[in-house]
Amino acid sequence: MSSLKRTAVWITLLALVVKLAGFLRESVIAKQFGANEYTDGYLLAFSFITLVLAVISVGFNNVFLPLYIQTKQTDPKAAERNANGIMNATVAIFLLIALVGYWSAPSFVPAIFGRMTAATEAVAVKITQLFFLFMGAIALNGILDSYLQGRRIFVPSQISKLLATLMGAVFALLFADVWGIYSLAYGFVFGIVLGVVLMFFYLYRSGYRWTPTLAVDPDFRQTFLRLLVPSLLNAFVGQMNMFIDKIFASGTIGGAVTYLNNASLLVSLPHTIYGTTIAAILFTLLSEQVQRPRQFQQTFFAGVELSLMTLLPVAAGLWVVGDAALSVIYERGQFTAADTHRTYVALLCYLPLIVTQGVQYIVAKSMYAKGKTALVLRISVTTIALNIILNSLFVRSLGYAGIALSSSLVSLYYVTACSVAVYKDFERGEAKKLLSLLVRVGGATAVMAGVLYGVKEAAQIGDWPALLELAVLVPLGAAIYIASTYVLYRDGFDRLLRTLRARRGAKPSA
Repeated sequence: MSSLKRTAVWITLLALVVKLAGFLRESVIAKQFGANEYTDGYLLAFSFITLVLAVISVGFNNVFLPLYIQTKQTDPKAAERNANGIMNATVAIFLLIALVGYWSAPSFVPAIFGRMTAATEAVAVKITQLFFLFMGAIALNGILDSYLQGRRIFVPSQISKLLATLMGAVFALLFADVWGIYSLAYGFVFGIVLGVVLMFFYLYRSGYRWTPTLAVDPDFRQTFLRLLVPSLLNAFVGQMNMFIDKIFASGTIGGAVTYLNNASLLVSLPHTIYGTTIAAILFTLLSEQVQRPRQFQQTFFAGVELSLMTLLPVAAGLWVVGDAALSVIYERGQFTAADTHRTYVALLCYLPLIVTQGVQYIVAKSMYAKGKTALVLRISVTTIALNIILNSLFVRSLGYAGIALSSSLVSLYYVTACSVAVYKDFERGEAKKLLSLLVRVGGATAVMAGVLYGVKEAAQIGDWPALLELAVLVPLGAAIYIASTYVLYRDGFDRLLRTLRARRGAKPSA
């Protein structure tokens, strides 16, 4: 466990760097291209990449990792043989998908995003074709992430994500005058290929050896496929909701897809760092503790407690300083103050996602660790209908911001339904612990948000330069939250403090 704690420090730092690189990329996009039909086209095309990465990193990983760990504990040679066969088969499938997708992109892209402008459609089709050419490498990147997690190697995956993100920004800075918006796509693909090479290097260092085989033990294959189908469908459902959102957004105002994307990027920073670092480690632990119910419950509660204590104050803080944060990140060049305001409107509606998606990582992962993929799928499928209904209702009155509000409400429904399913298997006292946690952390957060907003209004800090506003209000908000948590949730405060002390002085670990 101490090794995992040390690793958590480094991958958390790397995840933060990855997200900062993402903001750098979006800042470059804003400066070079603004918010228009061309940026919308790029983001629509990128939806297909998001789909593939989600299907692999979520759908594939949620099934492969527990099975791989369990098989490795009893028969290491069989585990490696099965891993090779599944990886090779998966890459072969995505190579076929790449060929079909490249030739059919001019037909299915307009069919999916039908209400695009001519410029948006042209960009979306061409970039989609480029991404499909490298679909095999993109899928392999996600698969290797799962293999590394199975060996408790977490750092290279974060570096790989950093390369994909950073290269997009670098190529845009260097080649925007030559390739325009397409430079972003070229840079992303280049970074993906570099990431694959890096992760293979670390796998080989850990003793992994690739073999050209498609053979998988019958029992492993049968169990894997039985669990994989609902897991993949569940991952697909999540991405389907994103497609639905973008379909609705493309029919509102020019730049709406970009406004929603930029707001969601800021909102995704906290829970993505949590989900790709701490939650990844907790998933490994949960997979190892399935047969030890008491330890499983303790690990689950620790994950939920950590997510609420860190994510609730971030969501409340962005309510107060979100406009300043967006201004610092995006407002330059072609991205105007009016664009910043429209993005902030979307941000306000997205804020609940910070908390719900952070908790969702732990809740859903615990269900996958227990093999309840079918139950997760049944819950997920209902979110599609709910998302369509809410989008239809909210877009009429709120425009593109209604799409963000719909996403937040759908996420709240999903995490609530999954939590109810999880707690049915727990001892009765666990639900009371969760309720107490929500009340006490929520109270500390409310105190922080109220005081911070009052100070901002009384001192007219909102009229200050954005960077200065952040420099004053962010540390002040952190200090208020620490004090209120100490008073209202002392035992949770002490546990978090012990965790941080345990990590102090840690050495780097892969």
